[in-house]
Amino acid sequence: MSEKSITILGSTGSIGKNTVDIIRRYPEKYRVKALTGNQNVALLAEQAVLLKAETVVTANKAKYQELKELLSGTSIRVEAGNEAVAAAAAEDADWTMSSIVGAAGLIPTMEVIKRGKTLALANKETLVCAGEIVMKAIKEYKTTLVPVDSEHSAIFQTLEEKHRGAVDRILLTASGGPFREKDLAFMENVTPEQAVAHPNWNMGAKISVDSATMMNKGLEIIEAYHLFGFPAEKIEVLVHPQSIVHSAVGYKDGSVLAHMGMPDMRTPIAYALAYPERMESPTAKLDFTKIAALTFSHPDETRFPALRLAKECLAKGQTATAIMNAANEVAVSAFLNRKIGFLDIARTAEKVVKSSSLTPVSTIEEVIAADAEAREAARHCIEERIKN
Repeated sequence: MSEKSITILGSTGSIGKNTVDIIRRYPEKYRVKALTGNQNVALLAEQAVLLKAETVVTANKAKYQELKELLSGTSIRVEAGNEAVAAAAAEDADWTMSSIVGAAGLIPTMEVIKRGKTLALANKETLVCAGEIVMKAIKEYKTTLVPVDSEHSAIFQTLEEKHRGAVDRILLTASGGPFREKDLAFMENVTPEQAVAHPNWNMGAKISVDSATMMNKGLEIIEAYHLFGFPAEKIEVLVHPQSIVHSAVGYKDGSVLAHMGMPDMRTPIAYALAYPERMESPTAKLDFTKIAALTFSHPDETRFPALRLAKECLAKGQTATAIMNAANEVAVSAFLNRKIGFLDIARTAEKVVKSSSLTPVSTIEEVIAADAEAREAARHCIEERIKN
């Protein structure tokens, strides 16, 4: 196999770190063109040296000098700012991991798509905010898209394209997060520490909170809708606390093809990295003799209204999902900074969606404008809640 050039957008986040862990094991197979991060420039510099990256970028311009000093004495090029992140994404790498958290990943991901190479997509918000635009661009530029979210990777692997017409349903599994059995009275008072303590997955703070509210699963419904092209009513969510079945595809003859494995993101990352082949990964192998039980149940949308809200926004179309996502990002940040309560996250997102005017979306600029307006509305909503 010839050497593959790699770029990792968001290398200091959970997905990025797992990607680095795999790539570092095969130095003869991969050449790293660029790594991007944000606040954690110490880790970013460490990764750059470990992988012998050509370019490293921090999105935070205030961190430029610190990163520059950490990499002094090396030949690694150092850049800073969102424009530099987008420029790194535009470099001609064979394979790019898009794992920047949130809507901030939209513009860099579009730059990757325009190169027409392989995009490993872990940034679900890109499709949530601008799914139709993104999927149209992927077709236009003939980009190979491989989903990295464990659920969407599972569907990607079990969806038989030649039998697409026979698909009866898409089953998205969800762990249910740390509060799946807790009542609303308990959730009203949970702390950020409790919310980020996911029972199965080691994820970043924002994604862990989204999992706890089940907004993450709502975002994944929207992502699956755009990725696989099935109507929303064919996409079903099942709470599966063990996180062994990562998702499944049901066919009209009664067959259900499920993807199973340990809850370790290095499995879908390795799949995306080697696609269309397969490669060794450091993931522990699934031992069926140690599985006591696999259980499934329907989610409770009364206790987890974020899931209901995401479905409603998908049905509304236009800018609804972008507005919801932006408001959720602002609300999650406020919760992590102890400004609002856990249940206020979904309340804020829903209030912003209901108070916003929805408009058609045909350009990225329109998405960015809707995102900015929704963030301002969410901040105002939170300020009012704090005052009262």
